[in-house]
Amino acid sequence: MAMSLSKVSSGLIRQGKQSLCKAARAFGTVPDSAYSTSAQGSGGFSFELSDEQKEYQQTARKFAREEIIPIAAHHDQTGEYPWEVVKKAWELGLVNMHIPQEYGGLGLGTFESCIVTEEISYGCTGFQTAIEANSLGEMPVILAGNPEQKKKYLGRMLEEPLMCAYCVTEPVAGSDVSGIKTKAEKKGDHYVLNGQKMWITNGGVANWYFVLARTNPDPKCPAGKAFTGFIVDRDSPGVIVGRKEINMGQRASDTRGITFEDVLVPAENVLGQEGLGFRLAMGAFDKTRPPVASGAVGLAQRAFDEATKYSMERKTFGKLICEHQAVSFMLADMAIGIESARMVTQRAAWEIDQGRRNTYYASIAKCLAGDVANKTASDAVQIFGGNGFNSEYPVEKLMRDAKIYQIYEGTAQIQRIIISREHLNKAAQG
Repeated sequence: MAMSLSKVSSGLIRQGKQSLCKAARAFGTVPDSAYSTSAQGSGGFSFELSDEQKEYQQTARKFAREEIIPIAAHHDQTGEYPWEVVKKAWELGLVNMHIPQEYGGLGLGTFESCIVTEEISYGCTGFQTAIEANSLGEMPVILAGNPEQKKKYLGRMLEEPLMCAYCVTEPVAGSDVSGIKTKAEKKGDHYVLNGQKMWITNGGVANWYFVLARTNPDPKCPAGKAFTGFIVDRDSPGVIVGRKEINMGQRASDTRGITFEDVLVPAENVLGQEGLGFRLAMGAFDKTRPPVASGAVGLAQRAFDEATKYSMERKTFGKLICEHQAVSFMLADMAIGIESARMVTQRAAWEIDQGRRNTYYASIAKCLAGDVANKTASDAVQIFGGNGFNSEYPVEKLMRDAKIYQIYEGTAQIQRIIISREHLNKAAQG
């Protein structure tokens, strides 16, 4: 690159929204003539991104192509956590974009986060998952943390490139969050935390965790009152980090089990109030599911582009395979799915930024984008034929990486339950 990332972006985190725009200029991703102070629109409804949003998009796009794509296969093969790339992304302001400005962050909306997420995921969803896990871990603090908690835990994320993690899933409680067994007992001015979490993204690299634990021992207590959210420092005595899991895909991200053995958590680390944890944990998903969906869209777009390029080079029966109707229809279906998933993802993000409850759209986006990513990646492998089954070509990795989008942050089946419930509740209200 013509200019080092550190020189381009020194101090970006503390300079507000305009910092990322300046980084785009320094990168040379957008000509100065493309910049303006106002978004282009058409009387209240427009598909056009603002100039500022285009700058975020171009910066993330250039970063993905120059910093991620060249090394993605290496990290997939070795499972190494991409610390160097994460640090560079942090320096550019591509991490923690949603942290409010009053705590030193960029304070960007969910819509802007989705724009950036799609571009980073185009490069490698394993890298993006490593970054996006911060958003999920931080979201309960953003939603319910008091000023002291936000300053302490969000502030430190901006001082240096640190990670955090969202610790909810357990060996016996995945989709059924109400089945969580981890418990926290109040003793004086501390809680004693005991339990085991699993499939925790960023588990081995996190500086602190959001942990959901049962504080009401009564099994009949409703989930909305039985659980409490805590901030737990990684270096607390009794926090035991398990081995790195070797997953089917997204191997650049760090997934581990976390065990808590008599961990003393200060009462001041309770988020919101005792009994608020379940609603807080679920509320975080409404905020983070659109960016996760945009990650799936980014993967699908990459698979589509790779398949298109290959189909325009490969010949069978005397003509390019894209000229065969069987292949061209597959490409058409990819386009339909990707454009549809992108639109509903942007709608879900827009709803959040308007301050509206977006559970319905967030689940539609997560479900559709996950399904589209899987079908698109699978069809890309099919278009590549035998080459698609080989690791020398990129699409087999995309197929492996795609599957988790139908599982984490709520399975495809759970999303359908939520969608139908929201729809029927709305219908019942008339």
